[in-house]
Order: sequence, then C-alpha cells, then structure tokens
Amino acid sequence: MLSVSTKREIKGYLEGFIQGLIEEHKAVTLKPSDTRPTKSFSEQGAVKPFHEALLPDGILRITDFERSFSTKLGSTFEASAQFICRDRFAEAIRGYPVVGGVSKKAIAFVESTVNRTGKVGCKWSYPALTKKVASFHGAELKRSCVADLYLKTKSGKELFFEIKSPKPNKGQCLEVTDRLLQIHAIRKAFAPRVRTYFAMAYNPYGEARSAYKHSFTTKYLDFKNQVLIGKEFWDLLGGKGTYEELLAIYREVGRQKGPDMLDQLAFNY
Repeated sequence: MLSVSTKREIKGYLEGFIQGLIEEHKAVTLKPSDTRPTKSFSEQGAVKPFHEALLPDGILRITDFERSFSTKLGSTFEASAQFICRDRFAEAIRGYPVVGGVSKKAIAFVESTVNRTGKVGCKWSYPALTKKVASFHGAELKRSCVADLYLKTKSGKELFFEIKSPKPNKGQCLEVTDRLLQIHAIRKAFAPRVRTYFAMAYNPYGEARSAYKHSFTTKYLDFKNQVLIGKEFWDLLGGKGTYEELLAIYREVGRQKGPDMLDQLAFNY
C-alpha cells in the first residue's frame, strides 16, 4: 500500500506535469471574426490548410496538446516509480549512470548476441545470457550506460530498469538488450545480486500478460524473463495493489484537472 505522503507527491507531480504542458500549448485565442494565419511551410510536414480553415483554434490546440502529452507521458512513469520506491528501497535513482571496466570478450559476446537476435529473433534465455556475460573477467575496455531507474535493496541487491513504450520497434528492443547486458558485464554479476528488466508501465492489449501481442517484443526479447509489463512492474516496485493505487491517482488528477484543462486550452482562460 502506498503511503499518504507518496500519494501526495505523485499527485502534486502529475498536476505540475499537466499544467506545464498546458502552458507550452496555450496561444492567443482568436476572436470569431479573426482569420487564423495558415502555415505556408513546415519542415515536419505539418501544413494542413483545410484542417486549419474549418476547425476552431481551440480544437487544434487540444489536438497538438494530446500528441505532446502522449510523447512525454513516459517521464511521469519514471517519476512515479521513484516516488513509490523511496519508501521500500535503500536507493531509488532516475537516470542512473553505470560505469566500469569490462573485458573485450564480454563486449564481443554482447555484440554477437544482439546482431544475431536482429537476424533471427530471440533464440536465447535471458537469465542464461546475463550469467554468461557476467562470467567474463577483465577490464580492458571502459563502458558506460544509463538506466532509466536504479534500485538498491536494503540488503545490497541491485535492480536496473529500462522503462519504455509498450510497443517498441525492433531497434528499441535490440538497444535495450544491449544496454542491459552491458550492465551485467560492468557489474560482473547476475540474479539475484543484479537484476535487469525491460519495463512497460501498462499493457495496451489488456491487463492480462497473456493478452500482450506486440510482435517486435515477442520476437526480439525474452518476453517471459526479460520483460515486466503493467501490474507486475508496479507491484514489484511498491507491493501488491500498487498498480491499482497508482492508476487511481492518475484518474483523480484527470477528474480534477480535466475541466480546467479544457478551459485553458480551448478557450485560453
């Protein structure tokens, strides 16, 4: 169960996150008699003269806001995870740098594994890979990578998470595997002393793990052993019921901020 202070921190953070995005997207509201200037050029290919001619300025602003919101929502998952873990772990750090010496054999093994996976898909067991890469001794090469979330238990065990989109592309799957294996190479340790995960904040196919169908994830990752998704991720961080409690906080903020969001974006109040 999340503490009252943790819930308060998460709620305050989310409220600030939303208001910050609103401020970015607020623009001067045009009077009904005004003519909105149509874009004549866009490097991103965003010129839409007929959309802009028919749709009210407020609706366009809300549409732009939703796109930006979806892109940046991932940062709220990392922040919420850190708030949750402060109560249960000795350390909880976002953007944690992992630096150290590794052997040339370890790097060659990681590169070979990732390249082969890119060609034929996941034909390996992730626990076996982490054990193998951690077994290489030596520190001929210096390597560094950054984990989205780092946790250290009170007994000294370490957990590293890459918190990514629940629908990663092929390149993202391979990059995450490369990064996580490098952590094991640097630490020269594997589970239970060091554990690494590709974490997804929610399951876009439904709450059940068995419902997940995204092809790149299931083809290029050891979905059973390497991936934490939705409820299992949040409950690992905060204990049983954390997923439901966190979702309830998001819903509460949405209910409370929703009307104000519409007023500020659509009507510039």
